[in-house]
Amino acid sequence: MPDKVVTRFAPSPTGFLHIGGARTALFNWLYAKHTGGIMLLRIEDTDRERSTDAATAAILDGLSWLGLTWDGEPVSQFERAPRHREVAEELVRMGKAYYSYETPAELEAMREAARAKGLPPRYNGQWRDRAPSEAPAGVKGAIRIKAPTEGETVVHDRVQGEVRFPNKDLDDFIILRSDGNPTYMHAVVVDDHDMGVTHIIRGDDHLTNAARQTVIYRAMGWDVPSMSHIPLIHGADGAKLSKRHGALGVEAYRAMGYLPEALLNYLARLGWSHGDDEIMSIKDMISWFDIGDVNKGAARFDFAKLEALNGVHMRRMSDAELFDIFIATLPYLEGGPAMATRLDDRNKAQLLAALPGLKERAKTLVELVDGAAFLFATRPLPIDDKAALLLNDDARKILRGAHDALNAVSGDWTAAAAEAAIRDYAQAGGHKLGAVAQPLRAALTGKSTSPGVFDVLAVLGREESLARIADQID
Repeated sequence: MPDKVVTRFAPSPTGFLHIGGARTALFNWLYAKHTGGIMLLRIEDTDRERSTDAATAAILDGLSWLGLTWDGEPVSQFERAPRHREVAEELVRMGKAYYSYETPAELEAMREAARAKGLPPRYNGQWRDRAPSEAPAGVKGAIRIKAPTEGETVVHDRVQGEVRFPNKDLDDFIILRSDGNPTYMHAVVVDDHDMGVTHIIRGDDHLTNAARQTVIYRAMGWDVPSMSHIPLIHGADGAKLSKRHGALGVEAYRAMGYLPEALLNYLARLGWSHGDDEIMSIKDMISWFDIGDVNKGAARFDFAKLEALNGVHMRRMSDAELFDIFIATLPYLEGGPAMATRLDDRNKAQLLAALPGLKERAKTLVELVDGAAFLFATRPLPIDDKAALLLNDDARKILRGAHDALNAVSGDWTAAAAEAAIRDYAQAGGHKLGAVAQPLRAALTGKSTSPGVFDVLAVLGREESLARIADQID
């Protein structure tokens, strides 16, 4: 094993950092952290028509939000094109690659001839051993690698096992196009070698590329990195992950109110496990992760599981930590920006005080926004349909008595003092506690569910609580 493990995450900036890419980044990051190595970042921006600066920024932002930090500056593949050309030309000088001069029409005819014989469309190697002096005048050729024609190329994969590719299927593929631009296949090898990458961890849709890339490594006499091709993520129905399944950019998960740590925990468990451990901290994952433990089979993405896991992480987090994350994420959450504009020291303190009760009922930060809305509501409160049903005439009569009982509380206004007053009132009037608590909750929050009603009274304070109840009985 090399002195230091070097992994890399190499996204194409043609869109956001989607969930499958986030998991690939996570596995690279975890393996690097677990082994005391480093993870590098390379932006594979050679497709100039589809690559955008906005997509690059979104990928960097998504990784940063998840906490998947990389070492050093991100490398642009496009900017390294002169180096890719240099290596391709060196392979020609070494007799390991050659110029070929077919027109697109000739290549198409070659493919058609192969199909007619029932063979896969392969390049026939017709320029492989011809003298350069035979090159047509004024035509720039493409550079093709001399792939081995006999035997097989073996990829030693830590996830897929030993995968064998018959060399007759590889053909002499292009490494430098006739316009002087490198192919993806070639650029990846040169970059990984120059960046000192020791371990390649990527999706198993790259497995066939691994054989061709191995041919380039060997032609240059370079060490082939350790390869691990991880299974793709499928939807809950077993089909390849698409938008409808949750193949969204990670920024969508931030907007839906998921915690980075919970999302990473969920992604780590897609295709990898550690005994029966479901809930893992970042520290746990780093300590336990090994790429050799990843399953071969595709994993299924399930929103219900992610949501449940997120709720567990929220409840396990300290109130102060959850509060900080919640405030920082508010601008991205549904209903969050409106709440953020109304934050002042007083309702920040109320929010922190209400968090223990709020987080018991919320599985996402969006549900937390919803749950905390009563703190920011202006009187008279909007009453939702379910709460309105709890405020019938009989309930309003009970509320009047509850208002008087609470108004009579002397000394400190606490949840315990409010609870004692309401229990005494309910008992004296022959009411069940729920018959008093439910209309109280509706009057105080405008909803039929909330944290414990006595906690709500304590958080809102005497003046606001009594005023909200009075609004419903006047």
